[in-house]
Amino acid sequence: MSSFSRPDGRANDALRPITFEADFAPHATGSVLASFGNTRVICGATLENKVPGWMRAQNVEGGWLTAEYSMLPYSTHDRKQRDSSKGRLDGRSVEIQRLIGRSLRAVLDLKKLPGHTLWVDCDVLQADGGTRTASITGAYLAARLAVQKLIDEEKLKENPFRDSVAAISVGIFEDHAVLDLPYIEDRDASVDFNVVMTGQGDFVEIQGTGEEATFSEDQLAQLMSLAKKGIQEISSLQASFLSQRLLSGIGS
Repeated sequence: MSSFSRPDGRANDALRPITFEADFAPHATGSVLASFGNTRVICGATLENKVPGWMRAQNVEGGWLTAEYSMLPYSTHDRKQRDSSKGRLDGRSVEIQRLIGRSLRAVLDLKKLPGHTLWVDCDVLQADGGTRTASITGAYLAARLAVQKLIDEEKLKENPFRDSVAAISVGIFEDHAVLDLPYIEDRDASVDFNVVMTGQGDFVEIQGTGEEATFSEDQLAQLMSLAKKGIQEISSLQASFLSQRLLSGIGS
């Protein structure tokens, strides 16, 4: 019998406790505080009545969605310097905010946002692994809340989202495939994946690497199976959250 146990005592295929709190940032059109265990991300969505210059220059129809991501200075044990004080975004922040934008645009019909840009801001309040996956999951909810508010106010004709989207991490930790890695597991994992999927079960993006290690085809299959299980559970949580907010017509 294996003596392996995870630092927090969870089963290998168990998610951390996940919660969503609506209207956390009242001045955003839609906002959610997404919590994955001790990782907490404030996600806000705001509609702007214009599109990027490149869309106007090229006469591209529809609208756009873009995302920004940052970690608040007190989100980690050691204070993280603000990007503004460095005068530039670090490479990790740029990569994550592009991932968030791609993930949401994958399930969004941009032609149903004519002349508008939906800004999604993700600010990490507390970091304990999986900040990008929590950001994507919460960003969808914030954007969906914003869209519903605009539909109710007759500023949008219909819901532009075709489906929901969520993300989760998986990895090989102490030679075991595990789901939803907190920092201590993410730090010591020999293989680390981030998986983005729709509510209907289609893949949007898979980011994976061996951390100075390799992984087998069987291990890859185990990780993908864990990711799909986790995404299904998260999609159900998203749907329940939106249902409680009296929303209808969501893709998930």
